[in-house]
Amino acid sequence: MPDRSIADRIEAVVIGTSAGGVEALSAVLPALPADVCAPVFVVLHLPRERPSVLSDIFAKKCRVPVREAIDKDPIAPGTIYFAPPDYHLLIDEGPAIALSADEPVHHSRPSIDVLFESAADVFGQGLLAILLTGGNQDGAAGLAAVGAAGGITVVQDPAEAQVPMMVESALARGPVDYQLRLEAIAALLRRLRTKGRRRG
Repeated sequence: MPDRSIADRIEAVVIGTSAGGVEALSAVLPALPADVCAPVFVVLHLPRERPSVLSDIFAKKCRVPVREAIDKDPIAPGTIYFAPPDYHLLIDEGPAIALSADEPVHHSRPSIDVLFESAADVFGQGLLAILLTGGNQDGAAGLAAVGAAGGITVVQDPAEAQVPMMVESALARGPVDYQLRLEAIAALLRRLRTKGRRRG
């Protein structure tokens, strides 16, 4: 389990998931403290042709603001941002949100790889990347990019994942810092730095 010093250095969190993702996110996102400092960015593979109701679902479950990402918006601390259907979610310098209609990656738009790689460029060692249940290889390259930038990489224990292919692909590509059950991932989010607690 990551220790307190790891949790204290986190400036932003990125989470990627696909099949089984709503259930997995429901087990971890409500753990975020109401006054957490880090923003959280989430890609969940969605049908492209329908509006997303994820923000509505999770606003009722979480103690922090939850919104669908909007292009060019400045990033607010302690806020969960969901990628909208049919757009890649990227992090730009600023930091600010960027949305892109570029080609799908691993047949997915939004793509977990695109989010993770852009966030690694901006946040580097201050980034925590979490990959959860899902049925394709999206996220493996992005998780590797986060690790190469000095960030912290976590995958859900494949034995617990509803569909383990996504996390197994990341583990096969390796290395990954932590392989954790949802309960332990929630505990890590619970320990992230809050506005009332300083670094160090």
